[in-house]
Amino acid sequence: MALGRRKPKQASLWVDTSHLRAHGSHPFYRRVNEILDRANFDAYVEQICRKYYAPTMGRPSIAPGVYFRCFLVGYFEGIESERGIAYRVSDSLSLREFLGLSLEERTPDHSTLSKTRRLLSLGTHQAVFRWVLKQLAREGLLSGKNLGVDATTLEANAALKSIVRRDHGAGYDDYVRQLMQAEGIEEPTPAQQQRFDRKRKKSLSNREWVNRHDPEARITKMKDGRTHLAYKAEHAVDLDTGAVVALTVQPADRGDTDSLRATLGEAGRVVTGMAGQAARAEAAGPVKKVSEVGVERVVADKGYHSKQVLQELAEVGVRTLIAEPERQRQRWAGQGAAQAAVYANRRRLKSRSAKALMRHRAERIERSFAHLYDTGGMRRVHLRGKNNIAKRLLIHAAAFNLSLILRQMLRVGTARQAAGQLTALCLCFLRLMHAVNRGPVVVGSRWPTAWTAHQRRCHHPSARRQSEVLSTGC
Repeated sequence: MALGRRKPKQASLWVDTSHLRAHGSHPFYRRVNEILDRANFDAYVEQICRKYYAPTMGRPSIAPGVYFRCFLVGYFEGIESERGIAYRVSDSLSLREFLGLSLEERTPDHSTLSKTRRLLSLGTHQAVFRWVLKQLAREGLLSGKNLGVDATTLEANAALKSIVRRDHGAGYDDYVRQLMQAEGIEEPTPAQQQRFDRKRKKSLSNREWVNRHDPEARITKMKDGRTHLAYKAEHAVDLDTGAVVALTVQPADRGDTDSLRATLGEAGRVVTGMAGQAARAEAAGPVKKVSEVGVERVVADKGYHSKQVLQELAEVGVRTLIAEPERQRQRWAGQGAAQAAVYANRRRLKSRSAKALMRHRAERIERSFAHLYDTGGMRRVHLRGKNNIAKRLLIHAAAFNLSLILRQMLRVGTARQAAGQLTALCLCFLRLMHAVNRGPVVVGSRWPTAWTAHQRRCHHPSARRQSEVLSTGC
């Protein structure tokens, strides 16, 4: 056989487009487009984004529907950066069809995505997020009666070595050098600076230090114990369906009792607005309609427990199920309303329904964190500024809510899960074929079948411990 050599080839001038569509559209993204087209998604986003574009002339832009679909792809494919989204879209014919672009049209560049993101306001992204919640309400996947609240930290796109003093703008190295000079070391070497900084008692306070590139990022301790510049993402999740009802991005050093007000306020407005929507299908599930009275119960962990929070929620008619930390005996002089709220919350925590809601909170809020930030690729953000991060997270959360409808239809929520199910199906088929091949086969000897011999080996005393494994044929 002669050795084959790779020869340079000249590309043809004309290519038949039918040859480029060997496999057709992606079944998962085809279903996503069916959901969006059925509710006139493109007409809606073009209407709310019309004010940001010039009527007659201007820089060529992408359609708003294409822009938001690109960020939906970021969630479904687990791509964290806009540059990665642009590359993935340009490399896939099925994603090009999902965006509604022909082969002659160019896919969006990462710079176009970032410029469009800066052009559109945060309120526009919140409107798209609420639009997806409206589709959930129509499908019976939104209740709003019981909400769970929790927060997580996101690593900012900024480094601690770039922080400067708020008072005089000196960098960290310059600050350490000034401290050494104050102690009589005039010209310290870098090694001396490291030893001095390692031995001295130090703390990085957000009141004294700020990052020059991302002033809104805050120094905080992450879940794994590391210290980073970070943001705080807080979710309000419907405990009956798992939908993310509200999402806010706040400074990482803000306490849970302070950030809860903004998140619950946003969730309350959303639930109240959705209560008047049209009736949904009867087969949607156990939840038939959005709570007409708004949020009824709030479930949270002990980080959100405080007298003031419980009293404020009790005054607006919201029942709390907030875990109570171990504390010393409290003094209630002149705090009758706060005492009643704390004691009522303590009594409710002992009920069976409260324990069930606590289990739902741990399951469904952590699930939203895992899908949005771990597999969704947003645990470390690639943007700077609270509003920029909130815009991207809101569309990420909208895609997560959209996946709840897809799970009801396809039993999968992302394209990667669909590919994983196909792989598992092929593996099960191969295992079945392997078991069939090892099944009853007449050998024409004193052993009647191969299966009988296999059973005798399994029941032998020396193989009794491995009988379960051998019985599977693996």
